[in-house]
Amino acid sequence: MKPYRRRVSTLTARRSLRRRGAQPKVVALGGGMGLSASLAALRRITGDLTAVVTVADDGGSSGRLREELGVLPPGDLRKALAALCGDDDWGQTWARVIQHRFQSKGEINGHAVGNLLIVALWEQLGDPVQALDLVGRLLGAQGRVLPMSAVPLELQALVKGHDPERPDDVDTVRGQATVALTPGDVQSVHLVPHDPPAVPEAVAAVLDADWVVVGPGSWFSSVIPHLLVPEILDALVETKARKVLSLNLAPQPGETEGFSPQRHLEVLGRHAPKLALDVVLADEAAVPDRESLADAAKRLGAAVELAPVAGPDGSAKHDPELLAAAYDRIFRMHGRIGPWR
Repeated sequence: MKPYRRRVSTLTARRSLRRRGAQPKVVALGGGMGLSASLAALRRITGDLTAVVTVADDGGSSGRLREELGVLPPGDLRKALAALCGDDDWGQTWARVIQHRFQSKGEINGHAVGNLLIVALWEQLGDPVQALDLVGRLLGAQGRVLPMSAVPLELQALVKGHDPERPDDVDTVRGQATVALTPGDVQSVHLVPHDPPAVPEAVAAVLDADWVVVGPGSWFSSVIPHLLVPEILDALVETKARKVLSLNLAPQPGETEGFSPQRHLEVLGRHAPKLALDVVLADEAAVPDRESLADAAKRLGAAVELAPVAGPDGSAKHDPELLAAAYDRIFRMHGRIGPWR
């Protein structure tokens, strides 16, 4: 009986070739499903991949564990690890296991297996980075996952019209889950504590990268928070890496309702005026005004790359193969000459 051979896609073949030689060091910043989409794409084109994940989540299973045990919220870290699992049986089995949520009438209801596993290792080892590295080895993750800070953070926002009965008032809204769902207009966000310490490994990864990918994801609650950690922002400004900002496929109900693609760039620029970018990636069908987007990107020092990156089902989800192809083209066409090209 002949051994089974899996059909190898063009991108898989390209990744295999790169792994036999040098390859780009890529750091991806974000949280939630947006970061997961980016990681699922990036692991197809490089094996030297680090995810730096926001730790301000206060909802669901993560919020309950954070409140009860005083730990970092593990949910976005879990999602990033699942996205880095391979496409073989081992990787996909573990991805399903850590994403599995218990259904019961008791206290365990709604908790994700991966959240409990991560928190258990944090308590056993006393080191969040070491514990995440161990989970990554267990899963066979094709990359590394790091928290952006080693202390739990609270996201706060100034929101105009958070209370529909007072549409002109600006209120301070507290908590990532509340900010993400506000019906008002988010003016700005900040973290508490205001100057949180960054995880040293995250700073080192940014400084050592060839490329840093920011987004896609919830703009105010997953993307911008990285720019509010002083050591990470300083590293982003100082690094010699090229930086690509990946835009969402559509505005998010709540925090970015009604936002144009260029407005996403404008609010990011207001929160981090020292940060310059190299490339802004957007889905070509999601940009009604290309000239305005190009002007907004130019103010950040960036060129715009348009590519079909949306999934075929019409939802606001990126297709991992198409997104991988877009990143690969950007890395080759905009990257500095290096041994990985």
